[in-house]
Amino acid sequence: MGRFNLRGHACGLLLLLAPHALAASSVDLTVTGLIVPSACTPTLSQGGVVDYGRLAAKDLNADSSTWLAPVTLQLSVNCNGPTLFALRGRDNRAGTAHLDNYEHGYGLGLINGDQRLGTYLLSVRKPVSAGVTLHPLMSLDAGQSWWQLPEGTWLSALQMTAFGNDESGQAAPVALQNVTSELSVDTAIAPTSSLTLTEEVALDGSATAELFYL
Repeated sequence: MGRFNLRGHACGLLLLLAPHALAASSVDLTVTGLIVPSACTPTLSQGGVVDYGRLAAKDLNADSSTWLAPVTLQLSVNCNGPTLFALRGRDNRAGTAHLDNYEHGYGLGLINGDQRLGTYLLSVRKPVSAGVTLHPLMSLDAGQSWWQLPEGTWLSALQMTAFGNDESGQAAPVALQNVTSELSVDTAIAPTSSLTLTEEVALDGSATAELFYL
């Protein structure tokens, strides 16, 4: 994004140096964008930390995933004026989730270099703005189209998540100044038969919620 191709640039130099008859072809580059006057800041309750404390290895399942008690944080977005925005998740431990069938899952890191410790899922539910209940929305095409999901939607790298309704006849984000929603965290530890747990092992999940202006 925003990167010039060096090989294409060299080709342009050759065209300039070639005889006039060979320089008839051209290509245009357009740079577009939009500077918005509003700025938004996302925040999480509890400082964005989910701490499961000390887990005894003997209490974990040997041959199946152990799902821990779900935790709910408050996700808030505050803007200095009504703004259209969306969120997307980024896994800072990409490639370490042990549940491959959960495509929206985040990883809990590796132990011993190659053992995947676990997976957690993030879902956005029950958004409220200025006392009005909205619906979580999802987009799989970078905001070109939206689906309204009253029960909640994933916060992940595979889709955009926004807040809105279908009052216009189709689901679409609405410009908001302040919104608060639940962020549910559901965590599973990998079967202990696949892990070496002879010493203390720390859960090492890390994710980022990225905000995009629409």
